[in-house]
Amino acid sequence: MTLLTLHNYFSALAFVFGTIVGSFLNVCICRMPKEESIVSPPSHCPNCNYRIRWYDNIPIVSYLLLRGKCRGCGAGISLQYPLVELLNGILTLLLFLRFGPTLSFVALFLFSSGLVVITFIDIEHQIIPDEISLSGIVLGFVFSFFLPWQSWLNSLIGILLGGGSLLLVAYVYHWLTGKEGMGGGDIKLLAMMGAFLGWKAIPFIIFTSSLFGSVVGISMMLIQKKDSKLAIPFGPYLAFGALLYVFYGRQLINWYLSLSTLGGG
Repeated sequence: MTLLTLHNYFSALAFVFGTIVGSFLNVCICRMPKEESIVSPPSHCPNCNYRIRWYDNIPIVSYLLLRGKCRGCGAGISLQYPLVELLNGILTLLLFLRFGPTLSFVALFLFSSGLVVITFIDIEHQIIPDEISLSGIVLGFVFSFFLPWQSWLNSLIGILLGGGSLLLVAYVYHWLTGKEGMGGGDIKLLAMMGAFLGWKAIPFIIFTSSLFGSVVGISMMLIQKKDSKLAIPFGPYLAFGALLYVFYGRQLINWYLSLSTLGGG
């Protein structure tokens, strides 16, 4: 077996593993907002309680074979299920291609999987589970003692800067308007990002998530013809900014600095 064949084999395994974990993430997405156990009962149809057999629970494949319907009652299965599996599979593959079978891959795989859960829960319920963000802060800080590109001090400052910056924004907004503008979940989420990625990632994440969120938010308000009071969850945009930093952060920062240097010259 050549090195290229071996590399392709492990890359395929990484994708499949990501989709399998994605199937579990779907359980978390559906049950955590309801404060239900993610362990029991086993996966079942919410419409008829039909217990899903293993052959009907193969990521992506089973959804296609069943044509998006429950085998027991024929009720439609949400497209979210294969979408989460596919998304997590792609993210796992990209992380493996970037970092290989290293501790960095393990840390960022757990980080990105948590962001997938947070994104879909925040979109539907406008909440960010403390079970993920708070445990993620601790986990990210622990990993910082072992990762080659991270240090415990960098992680600690990232936690304080990430949580503190949004806390300051929330305080100022409340002081100016008397209204709640930034949820506590977003504050803890950015602190988690600082724990995993370090303090240097925080300005990048805030800028890109705010930019992307503004573009999408304004577009949605124009399409739906609603005013600025439309509630838009910020968690998915923070997740987008964090993943963009993981894969392209340094390149984008260097590109921006090069433009600044040329402009200054």
